[in-house]
Amino acid sequence: MYADYFGLTKKPFSLVPDPNFLYLSEKHKKAISILRYGLVNQAGFTVITGEVGSGKTTIIRSILDEYKELCEVGLITHTHNAFGDLLTWVLSAFKIESNAANKAERYEQFVDFVNQKLQAKKRVLLIVDEAQNMDIQTLEELRLLSNINVDQDFSLQLVLVGQPELLDKLNQPELRQFSQRISIEYHLKPLNFEETEHYIKYRLKRAGGKQAIFQQSAIAALYYYSNGIPRLINNIADLALVFAFGLDKKQINWKIIMDVIKERNTGGIKRFEGKIVAENMVERAKEGEKLRRKLLDLTGVDIAKTL
Repeated sequence: MYADYFGLTKKPFSLVPDPNFLYLSEKHKKAISILRYGLVNQAGFTVITGEVGSGKTTIIRSILDEYKELCEVGLITHTHNAFGDLLTWVLSAFKIESNAANKAERYEQFVDFVNQKLQAKKRVLLIVDEAQNMDIQTLEELRLLSNINVDQDFSLQLVLVGQPELLDKLNQPELRQFSQRISIEYHLKPLNFEETEHYIKYRLKRAGGKQAIFQQSAIAALYYYSNGIPRLINNIADLALVFAFGLDKKQINWKIIMDVIKERNTGGIKRFEGKIVAENMVERAKEGEKLRRKLLDLTGVDIAKTL
C-alpha cells in the first residue's frame, strides 16, 4: 500500500521472516558464532535463549543450510504443555515413518536411525524451538534421549531454543542432571539504541529506500517503546509507515510514532509499554530514559506521559 509512495520495492518491516532482510547485530553474530562452535565441536546440548521476538528462530534457520552435509537436521517447532509423546515428535521431525506400537519400539527405531547416519559419517542434530513450553517430564525424556551417545562419539546433538522461562526450568532441582550436560549456552539480548537505528536503516535500504524516512526523534521514540525487540520494532515501524502514508508525509517524526502507540493502546492491545520490568533489562531502561529526556529537551514533550 505505501511501498510506491516511499519509493520502496517491498515492505521493509514485515513480521514474516525474510532471509534477505536479516540484520545481524554484534549480539546476533556472537550467538551464531557460539552456535557454530557447539555444532563443530560436537557439544551434546546447546541452549539459546532470548526474549520473545529477539531473533532466536531467525538465527537457527540462518545456519541450518551450512550443516546439511555434516548433519541430518530435525526441527521441532510446535511445543506446548500437552506435548504428548516426545519420540513421536522426534521421529516426525526427521520424517521417519513409524508403525511402532509403544515408546520402547519408537526409541529403538530412532537409535537405528542415528546409527545408520553415524555409519554414513553424519551426525544427527535435533533442534527444539520454543522449548520453554515443554514440561519437566518431557525435558527429562529429552535428556535420556541423549544417552544414545556413547564414549566420545556425539552422534546425536541437541539444540534447545526458548524464552528466558526455559532457564528457570533448567535450573530446577529435578533437571540437575540435564543442566550438567549443557555444554554451550547463550542469552540473546535485545538491540540497544544504536543497533536499533542501524537495524531500521538497513531494512529500509534492503527494501530499496533511497532517503531517510525515519527522523532521529522517531527512532528514539520507537526504541523507547519497543525496548529494542526486533519484532516490536517491525510492528511499530510498519504501522508508522501506514500512518505517514495516510497523512501524506514523506518523513516520520516522533509524533507519528506516538500516534501508533496511542492507537494500539486504545485498541486494547498493550504491546508497547515503554517499561522495563525484568532485572536483566536495567541497562536498556537507563538508555531508554536517556532518550526520553533528550526528546523532552528537543521537543518539550515527555513521550512517557503522552498516552
